[in-house]
Amino acid sequence: MVKHSAIAALISWFDTSVADADSADRSIDWLRTLPFIGMHMACFGVIWVGWSPVAVATAAFLYAVRLLAITGFYHRYFSHRSFQTSRAMQAIFAFIGASAVQRGPLWWAAHHRHHHNHSDQPKDTHSPVQDGFLWSHVGWFLSRANFPIRKERIPDLIRFPELRFLDRFDIFAGVVLAVGLYLLGAGLHAYAPELGVTGGQMLIWGFFVSTVVLYHATFTINSLAHRLGRRRYATADDSRNNLVLALLTFGEGWHNNHHHYPASARQGFYWWEVDITWYFLKLLERFGLIWDLREVPGTRIDANRIVGNAA
Repeated sequence: MVKHSAIAALISWFDTSVADADSADRSIDWLRTLPFIGMHMACFGVIWVGWSPVAVATAAFLYAVRLLAITGFYHRYFSHRSFQTSRAMQAIFAFIGASAVQRGPLWWAAHHRHHHNHSDQPKDTHSPVQDGFLWSHVGWFLSRANFPIRKERIPDLIRFPELRFLDRFDIFAGVVLAVGLYLLGAGLHAYAPELGVTGGQMLIWGFFVSTVVLYHATFTINSLAHRLGRRRYATADDSRNNLVLALLTFGEGWHNNHHHYPASARQGFYWWEVDITWYFLKLLERFGLIWDLREVPGTRIDANRIVGNAA
């Protein structure tokens, strides 16, 4: 296969197995990036499809559900193994997470584990300290260097064929969601016209708008949570706790806490640190769907605090 060819870039929209493994090339593959740009442009479709309470509520609902799949499973489960679950639940939330169009669970977890091993150091893939805001927010995952999976980081996950499928064809879950939303909207338009919903409206609001907002909410943890906020713990990086980001991302904004003890499924260490993902995981535990939720040990919660910082 010819490296960096236009054909390879086009195929990679549908099949990521064509990824070039040249880890030294940090340039942006602009042809492969077109779908990401197109997702943003599609949001302007609201000008033509209008809005309805049902469409906007669907967008909000899908933001919340897919964010929980990203924060609770892509991050706290696949990346950090901070709790246990069944293979079926693992697959279900991998699919929901993949429908957020942030690549597959293997790619996501592998790069996140690499980030923790080199946080804010020269080898970190998305450090704002090293490379600035724009790179840490969006540039890093658009580069050729970071398109392949870091397979050496995920020996515990790559053995599952269903996860490998979702990674190789990571567009699959998003397409299923988009088509489903359009058909739902068309059905409501035909059988419940009083709702004022159309297929195009559900597609634009429920898929494109919801997904793009979810993109940038998630990306702020890479770009802003290492620059804005307060540091409780003297970690080796510049991670920060930020209430606004924690509310926006269902608990991920307690980022200094997380880098202090990454193995914890709870990132808001104290009751006043709102962590919606943790509450969601506790609910799943109550129903027996997950188990062995790990928290920060009492011996670690007060360790390595920055002197004079009571936060």
